[in-house]
Amino acid sequence: MQIRDLPYSDPGDPDVRSGPRFLFWLGRNQLGGQLKSLSWGLLHQLGIAGLPVTVGLAVQAVIDRSGGRLALAGGLIVALGVLIAVGGTMLHRTAVTNWITAAARVQQLLARKTAELGSALTRRVAAGEVVAVSTGDVEKIGWFVEALSRFAAAATALVVICVGLAIYLPSLGLMVALAMPVLALAVLPLLPRATRRADEQREKAGKATELASDTVAGLRVLRGIGGEELFLGRYRRASQEVRRAAVRSARMWALISAVQVLLPGILLISLVWYGATLARDGRIDVGQLVTVYSAATLMLFPLRHFEEIAMAYSFSRPSAQRAVRVLSLHRSAQEATVEGVTPTGDLYDPATGLMAPRGQFTAVVCGDPDEAGRLADRLGGHAETGEEDEKAAAAAPSVLLGGVALDEVPLDTARAAVLVQDKDPVLLSGTLRELLDVPSSGLVTADAALEAAQCGDVLSALAQASADNYGDPMRTRITERGRSLSGGQRQRLALARSLVTDPEALVLDEPTSAVDSHTEARVAAGIAKLRQGRTTVAFASSPLLLDAADRVVLVHEGTVVAVGNHRDLLRTEPRYRAVVTRETDDEAAAANGVGDVPAPKIDDVPAMKSIEEIEERA
Repeated sequence: MQIRDLPYSDPGDPDVRSGPRFLFWLGRNQLGGQLKSLSWGLLHQLGIAGLPVTVGLAVQAVIDRSGGRLALAGGLIVALGVLIAVGGTMLHRTAVTNWITAAARVQQLLARKTAELGSALTRRVAAGEVVAVSTGDVEKIGWFVEALSRFAAAATALVVICVGLAIYLPSLGLMVALAMPVLALAVLPLLPRATRRADEQREKAGKATELASDTVAGLRVLRGIGGEELFLGRYRRASQEVRRAAVRSARMWALISAVQVLLPGILLISLVWYGATLARDGRIDVGQLVTVYSAATLMLFPLRHFEEIAMAYSFSRPSAQRAVRVLSLHRSAQEATVEGVTPTGDLYDPATGLMAPRGQFTAVVCGDPDEAGRLADRLGGHAETGEEDEKAAAAAPSVLLGGVALDEVPLDTARAAVLVQDKDPVLLSGTLRELLDVPSSGLVTADAALEAAQCGDVLSALAQASADNYGDPMRTRITERGRSLSGGQRQRLALARSLVTDPEALVLDEPTSAVDSHTEARVAAGIAKLRQGRTTVAFASSPLLLDAADRVVLVHEGTVVAVGNHRDLLRTEPRYRAVVTRETDDEAAAANGVGDVPAPKIDDVPAMKSIEEIEERA
C-alpha cells in the first residue's frame, strides 16, 4: 500500500476484542509494508555493523604498515557508506509510509463507525474522547506500527553482531553478548509505572479536551449569563492537572533514558579496561580491540530501538483500547438480515405500544424529556445511548415499520425509511444550498421546505449577511454548527433540512422549542400541510403543535396510557393536562378532588372557563 493509493477502498473488519489484538490486526494487514521496512532496516543496520570490522582492519593495516590492506579497508568503508545511505533513506521512506497508511486505516474505520452510529456516538462516548481518538491516539497507533519493523531490524542486527563478535574474538565478544540482553531488558521493571503515569496523563488530557469542547460549544450561552470566567477557571485547573501529570510521566521516561545511557556506559568502560589489559599482555591485537570497541559502541544505536518500541507500545496500547471502545459500538444487538425496498406502513413500537398510523401526523407527549429523547431514537432504530440500558435494549423487541423490524433491515434502508431529528440538531458549515443538498425523494423542494419551516426571516438575514452572496441567501455560508444564527433560526433550518429529505416516517423531537408562539403555530401548520400523506411523529408538549396533529398519544412511565385528539385529552386525561398546562401538584389535586379542597367544575373557575383559555394559560 502506497500513500498515493489512499484512502483504502475497504479498511477491513478490525479485531476489536482488545487493544493489543487491534494493534496485531493492523500490523498483519500491513505485512507487505512491514517486510519492506524490515529488509531496508536490516541493510541499514548491518551496514553500520560492518563498519567496526573495516575500521579494525584499517587500524591494524596502519600498525603493520600494509598499504594494500589499508586501501582495501578504505574501499569497504566507502561501500558500507553507500549501503548505509541507501538503506537509511529507504527505511525512513517505508517506515513513514507504514505510519501514514496505518493512521489512515484507523481514521477510515473511525469515520465509518461515526457514520454508522450518527448522533448516538457522542452519547455513548464523551465528545472529548472521540476527538482524542481521532487525533492524538491515531498518531500513537501509527507510531507503534511504524516502529515495529525498525525494532525488528535492530533486534536482528544485535543478534548478528553479538554472534559475530563471539566468533571473532571470544574473550571480549562473549562479554558483549552476555551484557546485551541485560541492557535491552533493564528497563522492563520501570515500564508498568511509566505506562500508568502515561495513561493518567492521557485521561486528564481527554477530560480537558472535553471541557474545552463543551465550553466552546456553549460560549454564546456562557457570555449571556456571565459564566466565561467560571468555565475558564475550570479549564485552567484541568490544564494544570494535565501539566502535572505530564511532568510526572516525563520524569519516569527520563529515568528510563538515563538507565539506557548508564548501563551501556558501564559496559564500554569495562570493555576498554579489560581489552586494554589483554592487548598489553599481547593476547589480542590492537586492531581487534578497536573492532570490538567500535562494534559495542555502534550497538548502542540499535539498542535505542528497544526503548522506543517500549515507549511506542506503552503509548499506543491505551490509545488502541480507546479506539477499540469506539469501533466495538453497534447500532443494534441484531444483525441486518432483510434485503429489499424501503418498508412502508404504520410505525409501531411494541415496547411502549406507540402506534403512528401511516400518512398521519402523530404527536407524542411525555412527562420526561429524557424519556422522549430515548423513545425518538428508538423509533428511528438507533441503539440505546446509556450503558445501563444496553442489556434492556437487546431484550426489547424492535420497532416495526409496516410490520418489518428496523433492526432486521440494512442500515441505509432503515435510515432512508425513518429519519430522526434530535432536539438539538447540528448544522454543518457551508452554504445554505449545501445544507439542503441532502439525499431525498425529490418530491419536496428546498423552497417548499423553507416555507413550511417558516424560514422567511432567516432567508432575509442571510441575504444581508454577506456581500459575496449577491443577495442570494442560498449562497450565504453558515458557520460551524450554525453559531452565527439564533437558536430558533438554527432549529427551523434543521427542520427544513429534514423536510427536504422527505422520508417515509419523520420523527421530530421538540421541533419548535426555540421559537415564539406565533411562529410555532405557523410551523405546526406548515409541517401538517407539507407532510400530508406521510407518517410524521412529533414529540412535544406545546398546545399549538398538539392541536395541529391528527392524533395525540400520551406516554407515561414508558407505556402508552391515552390516545385521542388534543382537546379531548385536555378534558378527560388529568395526566395529559398536567403535562400540557404545567399544573402544580396542588392544582392537580384540586382538579381531581383530592384533599380537603373540593374539585371545582371547569365552568366554576373564571380563569378556566374554556379549552381556549386552558391553551392560552399553557
